[in-house]
Amino acid sequence: MKHACSNTYELQYPTQRIVGIDEAGRGPLAGPLVVAGVVFPNGYSHPEIYDSKALSEKKREELFTLIQQQALWYMIQIVPVEEIDRYNIYRADQMAFGKIAQDSRAQVVLTDAMPLDLANREVISIVKGDQKSVSIAAASILAKVTRDRIMVQLDKAYPQYGFAKHKGYGTKMHLEAIDQFGITPHHRKSFAPVARKQLQ
Repeated sequence: MKHACSNTYELQYPTQRIVGIDEAGRGPLAGPLVVAGVVFPNGYSHPEIYDSKALSEKKREELFTLIQQQALWYMIQIVPVEEIDRYNIYRADQMAFGKIAQDSRAQVVLTDAMPLDLANREVISIVKGDQKSVSIAAASILAKVTRDRIMVQLDKAYPQYGFAKHKGYGTKMHLEAIDQFGITPHHRKSFAPVARKQLQ
């Protein structure tokens, strides 16, 4: 099934610099959170850029390169597990969104369902933004490809956990590995299944 993301939100601001921001990895028990932002030229659209979760790995990899080539500006921020545990996942996510919004120098900030309070910028928080805005969809692809690559690397260091398969999510396989082998420095100690294991 072919998807296409509209640039309807972007077209409402034909002369302003717009950044779309999204993240990958809010839910997993292990690995970093990755947040990305993309600024395209005004009026930009692309028939294949869409919610990263709806695309094949091969297509995401192709678009990852294309987005970096065609964007006016992009930023990928990796939020380590220490920061997630210190601030909680929502706050760590919001802080990364805020930093990207500031660094982008955009007047209009489109986020995937993340409210931000920023001076001198219009913020539009869009539910399912990665299916409705080409900038947010592009950010979702940069974030997901980056995070998946990190988890594949972690899999080489900790093969018994199966990170390359489940990308750190709390699958049966992952929970059984935590039970058997304990937790790694890359597990989020503030997340319930990991915290329970620590208490044991």
